[in-house]
Amino acid sequence: MDDVLVVGAGPAGLAIAASLCAAGLRVAGLTPADPGAPWLNTYGIWADELEPLGLAHMLGHRWSDCTTYAGGRELALGRDYGLIDNARLQAHLLTQCERGGVTWRRGAAARADHSATGSVVQTRDGAALAARLVVDASGHTPALVRRPASTHTAYQAAYGVVGTFSQPPVRPGQLVLMDYRADHLPPEERAAPPTFLYAMDLGGGRFFVEETSLAHVPGVGLGALERRLHRRLEAMGVRVHETEHVEHCLFPMNAPLPDLAQPVLGFGGAASMVHPASGYQVGAALRYAPQVAAAVAAALGSGAPPAKSARAGWRALWPSERVRRRNLYLFGLSSLLTCDEARLQAFFRTFFQLPRAQWSAYLSDRLSTPELAGVMLRLFASAPWDVRRMLAGGVGRDYGLLWRALRAAA
Repeated sequence: MDDVLVVGAGPAGLAIAASLCAAGLRVAGLTPADPGAPWLNTYGIWADELEPLGLAHMLGHRWSDCTTYAGGRELALGRDYGLIDNARLQAHLLTQCERGGVTWRRGAAARADHSATGSVVQTRDGAALAARLVVDASGHTPALVRRPASTHTAYQAAYGVVGTFSQPPVRPGQLVLMDYRADHLPPEERAAPPTFLYAMDLGGGRFFVEETSLAHVPGVGLGALERRLHRRLEAMGVRVHETEHVEHCLFPMNAPLPDLAQPVLGFGGAASMVHPASGYQVGAALRYAPQVAAAVAAALGSGAPPAKSARAGWRALWPSERVRRRNLYLFGLSSLLTCDEARLQAFFRTFFQLPRAQWSAYLSDRLSTPELAGVMLRLFASAPWDVRRMLAGGVGRDYGLLWRALRAAA
């Protein structure tokens, strides 16, 4: 019997599988497709998040000219941003898995049955795979992990194009993190859910442009985002010349935390690891995988039953301090969901004018709960009055989230 069965072979699945075998465990993987099948989406990350992990060389592109546009102003961010080289990171993690003896089985998980000594995953094609512990890294709609139903799920949605254009949509060497300018839209469209341009120079005459809805309930339709993108490009005097790749993204920003006492351990989207302020997740998966793997290895090494080993992994992934920070982030997200385009521009203009160390740590989840609350209070004090009113309204509306975030640990 394997020590751990990892369900899923995306970035999160490979990260946790590689870390588990590095911790000395016997690991098997279950995936519907070849674990080496190309990852289709692009993954952006702040370069300084990879550097402490020794993975900065996994960037396929890196920009120092990083800016955002809000409130009619361009703001230089002064922080390097990159796109992960998917093939390079995937090959790196697969090599680690191969060295650790990970075996991959093809199939989709249908259910898991648990006993005092292990778990058995039944696949949709009738196979039965036994392991002492199961880790579900199958994505935002998990195959096995249980989490509460949500009636107010906010989705980030994006429609993007990689290709060549009639003229550069951004200046040479530039990365535009957010461009909320909407002067090109008629009044009725400016009243619709706000969207922004995320764009970058990929070199060699290639660019990536993407129209993005940060978060909305329900998610903004991809057709609307496609129309918005082409309308924006048209206003810039830019036409798509040749399309190399079209990217579609739709994922939850505020999925409820799973049941942290269940005998299946989640990781990645299945464990609600998306950062509620940005939508990023891959950096967190790479950062937390070794911590979770160490906790699981210690529990299994002590002879703990599957349920206790899963709880050890859940505690490593979602300690009470991290849960409190997440509730603060969710409080902030809830406030942003009420913003129109003008207030969002004012909010982000204020946010990116905070000291870089503060907004950087905020977006990378590197603050303690008191520090995070302090940054949020500083943002409130610096914001224009209409943004303050919006944030103050959120205190009354989402008092429960705020209270759970700030109360003492149980």
